[in-house]
Amino acid sequence: MKDETSGKWGDLTVRLASGAVMAFIGVVAIIAGGIWFQMLAVFVTAVMVWELWKMIHPEAATSGMLLAAGAASILSAQVFGPTENYEFLILFLVVPLIGAIALPHERLTFFIFALALQIAGWGLVHFRIDYGFLWLLWLVLVVMVTDIFGYFAGRMLGGAKFWPTVSPKKTWSGTVAGWIGAAIVGLLFMQFTDVTWVILPISMVVSFAGQMGDIGESALKRRMKVKDSSTLIPGHGGLFDRFDALLGASLFMLAVAEVFNVPGAAF
Repeated sequence: MKDETSGKWGDLTVRLASGAVMAFIGVVAIIAGGIWFQMLAVFVTAVMVWELWKMIHPEAATSGMLLAAGAASILSAQVFGPTENYEFLILFLVVPLIGAIALPHERLTFFIFALALQIAGWGLVHFRIDYGFLWLLWLVLVVMVTDIFGYFAGRMLGGAKFWPTVSPKKTWSGTVAGWIGAAIVGLLFMQFTDVTWVILPISMVVSFAGQMGDIGESALKRRMKVKDSSTLIPGHGGLFDRFDALLGASLFMLAVAEVFNVPGAAF
């Protein structure tokens, strides 16, 4: 019994410590906004591009670093421009195309994920610029609480697997618990801001989008036969492992923003 409990919760202390540090840095950067949040978004995006390359082609680490530097340069130039300049987003194709040409295999995989990473990072920066601190805080909290509720519910309740062929550890109990946690975040924002009840279903859908981002990265790791994207973060793996859900939520909200008046749900 002792060994089973240790195996189930053995990584909890390390995960909590690393998660607390990342949460602190992220919240401070979101509050500060401006160049501080932009620098964090650029750094995290560049590292994830490197991790993506490393998973696909670990024998050529230097090339991955060069691509990460290129992604950082292009994203840095983009985040300082106005959101409306969509024509310049074509530059996000540069790194995916170069990487796809240079790779001996999994070219389309690198292209799709590298492009998605850059667009999601750009989206987070402009969410902060266009919609403000509270809006981005809501998005981040929905993703964080989904992960926390899902982790504990999945470990405590177990049960049927959500998608066993892609992510064997994820359960339906953890998935649904994540939706409930997201709804609680929405409810709290209803109490302390001017947002309407619409925030409840939106929070739950964003939660699901984040979970799909997590599933997408799990599928990538399974395809590449790796456990983690890297070993940069104790208890969590790499930055890609930690921010995959936020990237999924960011891409989803970027798509929604093209159809609906997202600031209309302003806080």
